[in-house]
Formats: sequence, structure tokens, C-alpha cells
Amino acid sequence: MAEIKQTQLVCTDPEHISISKSKGIKIDWKDGLTSEYGLRYLRHHCPCAVCSGSHGTVPQAPPIEPETSPFQMFTPALKVVNVEPVGNYAIRILWSDGHGSGIYSFEHLRKISPESNHELQR
Repeated sequence: MAEIKQTQLVCTDPEHISISKSKGIKIDWKDGLTSEYGLRYLRHHCPCAVCSGSHGTVPQAPPIEPETSPFQMFTPALKVVNVEPVGNYAIRILWSDGHGSGIYSFEHLRKISPESNHELQR
């Protein structure tokens, strides 16, 4: 008997989005999953061309963990300055480091969800 493989469809429709400018974003998805994204995690997974290297360039996303050095200068904490909707499919985040060209589609956010994608947490 032939085995039937079913493709599991992942819900990319948010039910509710909570934003903390100093902590991160929490999304309750319509299928019941809740995803929580810390600021550094979100900034590291920025989908813009520069950060992701999608134009054949070297990806330039900042590391998830801040660099440590005994001679490190003070670096202000990363914060969200503003979040705005992009149509009905995404949000744009303006960061305190001046970056703001990444459009985080709900599909991208679901794909990088720490709760459903443990290998991305490394």
C-alpha cells in the first residue's frame, strides 16, 4: 500500500500581536500557537536584503548575543522605536540602531518562531 504524505499547513494569520519596545514581540496565532520573539532574536532574523544577503552579498545581520570584550565601549540597549503594519501581511520594525528596512511578513515570523523551530535558536 502506498504511503500518503500530507503537507502540514502552518497558520500564518495572527490573532493578536503584543509589542514591548524593550523586550520583544509576542504573537498569538489563530491555530493556538503563541510565539515570543526577543529583540536581539528579531533583529538577527531581519529579512531585509542587507541583513539576509539576498543580493549575493555577505549577510550582515547582527549576532543574537552581544559581543563581549574587556575593552568594549558602552552600547545602548537595542529597542524598538516603532512598529507599523504593512498591508495585511506584515509589520515593519524601526530599530534604535537606525535600521528599518526589514519587512517581517507573518509567514517569515511564523517560520522563525522559536517555539516551532528549535534549530534557529542557535
